[in-house]
Amino acid sequence: MAGKKFREVQKLIDPEKLYTVEAAVELLKKTAVTKFDSTVEIHIALGIDPKQSDQLVRGTTVLPAGTGKTKRVAVIAKGEKVKEAEAAGADTVGEDDLVEKISKGWMEFDVLVATPDMMKNASRLGKLLGSRGLMPNPKAGTVTFELEKTVKELKAGRIEYRVDSYGIVHLPIGKASFDKDKLLLNVNAIIGAITQARPAAAKGQYIKSITLTTTMGPAIHVEALQKVAA
Repeated sequence: MAGKKFREVQKLIDPEKLYTVEAAVELLKKTAVTKFDSTVEIHIALGIDPKQSDQLVRGTTVLPAGTGKTKRVAVIAKGEKVKEAEAAGADTVGEDDLVEKISKGWMEFDVLVATPDMMKNASRLGKLLGSRGLMPNPKAGTVTFELEKTVKELKAGRIEYRVDSYGIVHLPIGKASFDKDKLLLNVNAIIGAITQARPAAAKGQYIKSITLTTTMGPAIHVEALQKVAA
């Protein structure tokens, strides 16, 4: 049973210890308890006040080894940009016809991208997509004319990170089946991106804690190397 497996692998981890990224990744491989290919998650607690707009942490980064899941990308565009999106590998591309299709409940996509000149048309999808986190947004890099670059990056493993109301960033960063080197690349990439995204208004200790885990697996606490601003 899963509970027994969890207790067994939990014994491999010292809850009081801060592990190096490399040691934590090695433990992740040993503590995946599900029969399916577990998702690897990272949780980074930040020393910011998420209620202050000048301390919000949000952005995108490309995971070098991908996420382990191919994203379905839909693009709202017109003219030559339709061909550009299709050539870049977008799964679905359309103009007002796609806006209408989505408005009627079609949701066969993981990311929706729109060109700036189509946002007026796409804006009526706000109520439907906003609560699902699927509405195109300039801050997330999903409102852009750079469709070739954007679609290819999304397909390759670009993810959006955003601090929650408690000042924590939660992200899936791969699969337990990934080899150690791939997981290391992804973990270091997101820690680096979050570190670089430090708001100027944030004071004192920025990265308070880093935790790695797999689906239904125990938490592994990682050394926060970038603790205090220079």
